[in-house]
Amino acid sequence: MSSKYMLKNQMEDCVWELLDQVLAQYPEVCKCENCRYDIVALTLNRLPPRYTVRVKGEIYAKLAMLEAQHRADIYQALTQAILIVKQHPRHER
Repeated sequence: MSSKYMLKNQMEDCVWELLDQVLAQYPEVCKCENCRYDIVALTLNRLPPRYTVRVKGEIYAKLAMLEAQHRADIYQALTQAILIVKQHPRHER
C-alpha cells in the first residue's frame, strides 16, 4: 500500500540527538556502532513513542524536546541503557 504519508517516531530522533551528550559522561563505555544502537534500542523501549504523520507533528515533537521533564526522561532512560550495555556488551571487550 503506497501512501503520501509516513509515520515517524520522533522519540527516536530525540534519543539520537542526546546520545553523544549523555555518553560523554561515561568515557569508559564502548562507543562502537553496535553498542550505540543497543543503547538507543534499550532507551526507546523504555520511553513512550511519539508518532507523527505530518510536518506539523514533527514541529510539535521538536518543541517537546525543550520541555525539562521530557529531556529528563530521555536522559534517565539513556543512562539506564548505557549502564546495561556497559555491563553486557554484545561483543568482546
